[in-house]
Amino acid sequence: MRYMMLMIPKGYETAGPELDLPADAVAKMMAYNEELRAAGILVGLEGLHPPSTGARVSFASGEPVVTDGPFIEAKEVLGGYWIIDVPTLQDAIQWAKRCPGSPNETIEIRKIQEMEDYSEDVQDIVKGYPDVLEKGIDRG
Repeated sequence: MRYMMLMIPKGYETAGPELDLPADAVAKMMAYNEELRAAGILVGLEGLHPPSTGARVSFASGEPVVTDGPFIEAKEVLGGYWIIDVPTLQDAIQWAKRCPGSPNETIEIRKIQEMEDYSEDVQDIVKGYPDVLEKGIDRG
């Protein structure tokens, strides 16, 4: 089963566009990433720029409305993610606990939807888009 581990760093919601990462923290995180790779469970990982460099598109009015970052109402934002392939949620939790996170960071773990999670009707619709599936919607 694939799980996404979402890094949620406090303070990132108001961070400016510059990336000033502490080298020692990056070294520890890269060693952790290498552990995931060496264990054969790492599917993907990426860091994300702060919200101040992004935008949100909302549909509350029925029409798309664009809001440039930073987002005043944001209390938690993503700083990056890992996708791992492990048998159970408990396995994902054990790997998340090994992360060299700092006191201001939280990791949320979410199971990725797989094709077999959907009804047959939904599977039939999704299978009608093989080029999209090839890009990673369902790698299982």
